[in-house]
Amino acid sequence: MIIAIDGPAASGKGTLAKRLAQHYRLPHLDTGLLYRAVALTLLDAERDLADAAAAAAAAQALQPAFLADPRLRGSAMGEAASIVSAQPAVRAALLDWQRRFAGSAEGAVLDGRDIGTVVCPDAAVKLFVTASAEERARRRHRELDGRGDPVPYEAVLADILRRDARDADRDAAPLRVAEDAVVLDTTALDADAAFRAATDVVDGRGGHQG
Repeated sequence: MIIAIDGPAASGKGTLAKRLAQHYRLPHLDTGLLYRAVALTLLDAERDLADAAAAAAAAQALQPAFLADPRLRGSAMGEAASIVSAQPAVRAALLDWQRRFAGSAEGAVLDGRDIGTVVCPDAAVKLFVTASAEERARRRHRELDGRGDPVPYEAVLADILRRDARDADRDAAPLRVAEDAVVLDTTALDADAAFRAATDVVDGRGGHQG
């Protein structure tokens, strides 16, 4: 069983994906980490994030162990990842990576921006997790503050709005709701309520606890 979870920045899809993977005993991939890893590789090499050739090379050489680098979770990496993820060559290089992960015998849970539309269009379950930009900014602000990485709320909101526009307007795999996806608006839901709503969808599509 493949569960594809898409949605904009800070919508709660990552937290939800982890809980679903644990609940159904499936491997989980936060595909955003792949793009953050490519961006960090470029920054470490002092290369321009807009350097398409360097970004594609970094994507092709990406090793799974690099996804554990704690620097990938920093606030600056989200914006950097949004820049490199708009490059078609980067997305093409990482597409096979993601599909290999999804192809494991037991299935998988993947979250990102184009899982249900591009990476796993035949996924058994597709969720599109969203929330208002203001609520997403509040969540990200709390998260960063809790990590000791304080950023003003207004700056977090501006970053989210920029990333929303870039994700929706890019030519390569723009963020959109798959035709057969269930939209889950978490603006007024806490993590537990969102999880219950998601498991209702998965169980209704034939999922079961492992």
